[in-house]
Amino acid sequence: MRMKSLKWTLMLGALVGLGSCGIDMPKETKSSFETMTVKKSDIELPYKFSARMKGQNDVTVTPQVSGQLMKICVSEGQQVKRGQTLFVIDSRNAQLELEAAQANLQAALASENSAKLEYESNKNLFDKKIVSSYMLNNSENAYKQAQAAVAQARAAVNRARVNLGFCTITANVSGVIGEIPVRVGDQVSPATQLTILSGNTAMYAEISVTEAIIENMVKEGVKASDIDKHIAKSPDATFVMKNGTEYPHKGRVISLTGVVNAATGSLTAKVAFPNPDGHLYSGIQGNVVMNFAEKGVIVIPQNAVVRLQDKSQVYMVKADSTATAVEVTTEDTGNGKEFIVLTGLKAGDRIVTTGANNVTEGQKVLFPEVKSEK
Repeated sequence: MRMKSLKWTLMLGALVGLGSCGIDMPKETKSSFETMTVKKSDIELPYKFSARMKGQNDVTVTPQVSGQLMKICVSEGQQVKRGQTLFVIDSRNAQLELEAAQANLQAALASENSAKLEYESNKNLFDKKIVSSYMLNNSENAYKQAQAAVAQARAAVNRARVNLGFCTITANVSGVIGEIPVRVGDQVSPATQLTILSGNTAMYAEISVTEAIIENMVKEGVKASDIDKHIAKSPDATFVMKNGTEYPHKGRVISLTGVVNAATGSLTAKVAFPNPDGHLYSGIQGNVVMNFAEKGVIVIPQNAVVRLQDKSQVYMVKADSTATAVEVTTEDTGNGKEFIVLTGLKAGDRIVTTGANNVTEGQKVLFPEVKSEK
């Protein structure tokens, strides 16, 4: 008996010691949930389109004549103006051809002058009935042949001048120089690509407009004859580079093909972006983002949706404050916070938002009252 008394005394003392050390005992708590009443509203959805930038005028620079490359006047990535010299090809042969053509022209002019004198002399003698019509006709034909020879010689001179001009290659648009695969001393010909000149005062991004947007256009009653009006009403576009950097200047849709691509089921649109600072280059990849309005849709927070394998559900609050699971189909708004409900809910339904992952079927949903402090 004394041993039992001692045992109970020790246990009691231990409990008292725990209490005196300030250790809190577990307390029973009740879970609470936040709810919302579903309603229809308007929202703007960001649509992303993969795109690659292209210059307003991307020009492949090739020589018009063959010869040795004597000088490269620009460097890769350099901004150039229209008419600026880019490359110089050995012009000595072209210069010699021009001089030879000019000499031939002088000879042709001398022959023409002689033929003219012969013709005029025979014509005067024919009028005096000294020479026959045969001689007059022959001299006339010789004069015409001399005139044709002069015309051919002049054409040869002009051609030689053009070829000499081709030895100096200039920019036909303002823009940025691309890769230069040739070096000074290379033998070039019209088949040689010297560089690509990207006219970058404005940049274009071609995008494929998805079926969803095409369906919206059909719903809005957009006809082929109204495409230009629809383009004018289209939202501003933002270009987001692959690293997530957002280009500061907004773009606008400037064209939309009227034929749906049979393979992709999409339309091709061209979006123009101003490039005053030259920060955009041809070949840059990224996404074109445009916000399109969705009217009269049900929007709910993402934390209200519970994922079960390949299904999505929300917990709807019944009249007796118990929760029941309802399967829904949703569309991502792209803002990381909300979903658009396509099926499963209607305006006026009440659903659980915060704490939806902790709800079980038929569970009583608590609505804690907030008491004001006096």
